[in-house]
Amino acid sequence: MKGKVLDFNLQEGKGVISGDDGKRYEFEIKEWKEQTPPQKNDTVDFEVNEEGRAVGIYYDLENSPSSGEKSKIVAFLLAFFLGGFGIHKFYLGCNKEGIIMLVVFLVGIFLAGIPSFVIAVIAFIESLIYIFKSDKDFEGIYFKNKRCWF
Repeated sequence: MKGKVLDFNLQEGKGVISGDDGKRYEFEIKEWKEQTPPQKNDTVDFEVNEEGRAVGIYYDLENSPSSGEKSKIVAFLLAFFLGGFGIHKFYLGCNKEGIIMLVVFLVGIFLAGIPSFVIAVIAFIESLIYIFKSDKDFEGIYFKNKRCWF
């Protein structure tokens, strides 16, 4: 069944999903099968057990508004080849972080190249992180949670 997370409390490890059938289903964090915790308004796919609780809960990426917008392969290639300029950050919608990388890289050229080298190493590490993440984790981390660094 598909539904939407209405509420989730990380401290208690409990939440509520509104199912497409109009009913509400409580769930516990142990039933959440993704790496990143759920957030309000996440679209999910789940099953209902005999007690009427949501179990086996996953992100429903097919109906996610950001699903398919950005490719992790493109993000990897941009970080690997043009990462020093912060191009991959702009691609992922992290404009402030992209500007920081670009400015540090360009100014670093005049400062013996050390800041530029550090930025290039950061971009290389990020490219490896992007390529080795699963598609679901990449989607959850960089679009649902909008994490911009590592």
